[in-house]
Amino acid sequence: MFTLKILFWILLFIIVYTYVGYGILLFAIIKIRRVFKIGQKEKYFPNFEPEVTLFIAAYNEKDFVDAKMKNTLELEYPKEKLNIVWVTDGSDDGTPDLLKKYSNTQVHHLPERNGKIGAMNRGMKFVKTPIVIFSDANTMLGKESIRKIVSLFGNPKVGCVSGEKRIMSKESDAASGAGEGLYWKYESALKKWDAELYSVVGAAGELFAIRTELYKHMEQDTLLDDFVISLRVAQDGYTIQYDPDAYAIETASANVKEELKRKIRISAGGIQAIVRLRSLLNIFKYGTLSFQYISHRVLRWTLTPLCLIILIPVSFLVAFNEGIFSFRFYATFFWLHLIFYIAALTGWFLENRSTRIKILFIPYYFFIMNLSVVLGFFRYMKKSQSVNWERAKRGN
Repeated sequence: MFTLKILFWILLFIIVYTYVGYGILLFAIIKIRRVFKIGQKEKYFPNFEPEVTLFIAAYNEKDFVDAKMKNTLELEYPKEKLNIVWVTDGSDDGTPDLLKKYSNTQVHHLPERNGKIGAMNRGMKFVKTPIVIFSDANTMLGKESIRKIVSLFGNPKVGCVSGEKRIMSKESDAASGAGEGLYWKYESALKKWDAELYSVVGAAGELFAIRTELYKHMEQDTLLDDFVISLRVAQDGYTIQYDPDAYAIETASANVKEELKRKIRISAGGIQAIVRLRSLLNIFKYGTLSFQYISHRVLRWTLTPLCLIILIPVSFLVAFNEGIFSFRFYATFFWLHLIFYIAALTGWFLENRSTRIKILFIPYYFFIMNLSVVLGFFRYMKKSQSVNWERAKRGN
């Protein structure tokens, strides 16, 4: 039983550290650095204004073309310095034809569908500016997003800048919207602290930028292009910075089924990326970057979901040994653990019902997040995840 208790505490520590502890530790480190003014250097260079390219890889996005172009043309950046490139490989819904009416836009189309990676690798050959900014067709950018992102590149050590992904929320949301929105708010805080400590560990594909010269041709079967592109920049010794005022906004997934589909793909891609970027696990070589990478990303996609599964029988056994109705520490933990999963079940029951009690969806969304990692792992092992666009349906 002593061994089981040791295992219980190891499992609990890994879980708490992954989802809460790292954030607390990161915040504490940042506060100490601020007090002693460690690493406080000029971050923004507002007069840095090079020519840039807004790069949009799209597949059958005719419903978003006009809104995206209207949004793009309203961005606060010198029009003569903003190049717009669309790559629409495989689109057969009229997207390329619809784009032709915009004279200030380059459209590169092939009838063959080679997936987003194929489109990006091909399209980057047409980018001639020192900075390229990637964005999705169905996301709208904040008016000052380009300027905010570009100003960070005034620091020559910055190789990549990530914007913030925002979920358009309503006062009354279904489970997918409530859970996804809360998750991204927490992620935004972690990214701000990561950037202040050293570097963000991965960019959001909805809006991120790199120095064009740092782009590396990606393997055709890459699932998480944004993550791999940005971390390869970090591998080369540059930092990934973050500005929450540079944002891309979109609606939440239409329902939890659609959100699960999206997260399974992300999880499969995360595991693939960990394998391909395994050198980043070498903390002796990459130091702080490795610490951030392992704490913020690797544990979530590997060890922690397994710990959550194992903790269920382990917590029951130690509680049973203590007296399951004694309500001492282990017994109390077991019942609270059980209540958490009952809350997740309640979230499942309410998933397609609008409610203002959003806290009910936190356990459910947490459960879905970790279930997606398990399913994503098996999908990765079976090599059954397609690289072609598989966008989740979004809510209205």
